[in-house]
Amino acid sequence: MPEIHVRLRWPDGSLQHVYSPSLVVTDHLGEGDAYAVPDLVARMRTALTEASERVRASYGFPCSRAAASIAAVEQRAATQPPGQAVVEGFDR
Repeated sequence: MPEIHVRLRWPDGSLQHVYSPSLVVTDHLGEGDAYAVPDLVARMRTALTEASERVRASYGFPCSRAAASIAAVEQRAATQPPGQAVVEGFDR
């Protein structure tokens, strides 16, 4: 299964690399697009859950790294000032 990393620039200026076990994340986020933090978290949660389910369909178990990525995004989002996060790009 092809994996991908998402480069997120948060409103506080920090950069976060987020792992996904599937390219499906590119169906939910656009490179260079900005999202309000709550919208970004919802999109990441949906994309990473879908990616994890693809792993389950292929291997019989969900992707624990995708779950860890969801938790990391939620944790970082909780510390952000109001604003938008930008998807700076995808690393394949």
